Formats: sequence, structure tokens, C-alpha cells
Amino acid sequence: MPPHSRHLIGTMGRWRCRVVVALAGFYFGADFAAPAQTQPACPLHPLGEGTVAQIIDGRSLRLADGREIRLAGIEVPLPARPGENPEPAASAARAELESLLAQRVVTLKASASETDRYGRIAAYVFTAGSEVPLQHALLARGHARAFGQNEPPACRRELLAREEPARNAGIGLWADPAYAIRRAEEPERIATQRGHFAVIEGKVLSVRTSGATIYLNFGRRWIEGFAVTIRKRNERAFAAAGLAPGSLEGQLVRVRGFVEQRGGPRIEAASPEQFEIVGGNQTWGQNK
Repeated sequence: MPPHSRHLIGTMGRWRCRVVVALAGFYFGADFAAPAQTQPACPLHPLGEGTVAQIIDGRSLRLADGREIRLAGIEVPLPARPGENPEPAASAARAELESLLAQRVVTLKASASETDRYGRIAAYVFTAGSEVPLQHALLARGHARAFGQNEPPACRRELLAREEPARNAGIGLWADPAYAIRRAEEPERIATQRGHFAVIEGKVLSVRTSGATIYLNFGRRWIEGFAVTIRKRNERAFAAAGLAPGSLEGQLVRVRGFVEQRGGPRIEAASPEQFEIVGGNQTWGQNK
């Protein structure tokens, strides 16, 4: 075979090889590409099992051995107090938890061994054979809101990821104006949530310190507008999470917590986990 023919065949062979490799990369790119980095899973340790004896409300249950369990990392609408109108969202959350607990034997896991001030054990609850905690199901179906204030970053990310589709789709309690995200520039509407858990979104217009308290002001009239308060002694924890209070000025943020009324409506942020930078990469101190 003439040398130039051998060269031509070799060139065509190399070209054909490149095409095959390119097509393989196109069709099977996921197999050839470097593995994508995955977020660490929520670290949980086992607390044993139990038999459910009673559903107390949409986030609480009592076991046959007397232990009271509070579903960690979420808030649900609670039953109306005596004299108040019925709370349909609270009834829906309770009914949903009952339906999820058709199997009465549950496994308990926790990110930390702790009880709340009422003696309840904060835990992630799993039904037999399931690897998905009930919290995730309640969030995904719009019956709960994420509030992982005392949870590790990986757990908080998972909770928020389960909540987001329901929130964006406006299903469950997100379809009820009473539980919709409140605008920070509407303090009158926020004030109606006094004593209740709420999610507020808005731009931080100024950051001021008075005595032992840092104020994130969302309104120009500080006394009447909505504000988030941070105790000065907690400032270092916020800075360590990449959320130094001063750096939040001018940022669009979403904050979660219980509404108080002191002049204007207030939410006290005890930890950076109560914040999200809306549209940014930081969520609930995830770099902590």
C-alpha cells in the first residue's frame, strides 16, 4: 500500500475515533464526567423505636411509653386557643400526620440529644421501612414550614429544599394568605401575626446598634417599621456564619421566627439559621 494511502487511512481512523468519543461523551456525558459534588446528608443518630399512642397536633405525638415527641426542624399551624375561630390549617396538618402514621411503630433519630422546655424530645420520625422522615413529607405537601434553628447546616438545607416546591406552587398552607410570606414593608400585616411563627421577606434598609441590641431596620420609620433584633452577644456567631449584621444592609433577606410587638413588629434572631439571603448562595449559615 502506498505510504500516502496508509497516512490517509490512519488520519481517517483517528478522526473516526474522535467522533466516536465525542458522541459517547454527548450521549453518556454523566458517565464520563467527573462525579458532581453532593451536599453532605443530614447527620442523625438513632434514638430507638416506639409505638404511637396519640397524635397531639400536626407536629407532636405521644408514644406508648409516655415519651412526647416534637418533630424537629418544622413549624405547623397550631389549634385555635379557646374562644378563637377554628384553624383549618392546623386541622389539616394534624390529619396529614395521622395519615402518615397509619403504621404506628416509628423509628426516632435526632441531630442532637435535647428536649425542649416542655420536656418533649425533638426528633426526626420515620415509619417502618422508610428512609424519609415525616418532616419532609409534611413540608413537601405544604402542611409545615421549615424552621431548623437548632439543626446542623445539612439538615437545614434538606428541610428548606423540601419546603421550596410547595411554597413556590402555593399548595397547602402556602395557599392561605394567613401563612404566605409577609412583605417587610407592610408592618401592619406583620403585626397581625403577633405571637405566631412567620416568614418575612424584604430589604434591610439600615443596621443600627442601641445598647446591647442590633437592629436590622426594614422601614424608614424605625419605631413603626418592621425590624429584626440581634443581641450583641450573638454578633460573633452571625459573623462566623458569614452573616455579620453590618453586611446585611442593602440585602434582600428572608427571616423566620416568632413575631413580637415592641413599637413596630419585631422578630428576634437568636441564630443565623433564621436568615436566607434571597437569590444568593447563602442560606441559613450554610457555610458555618
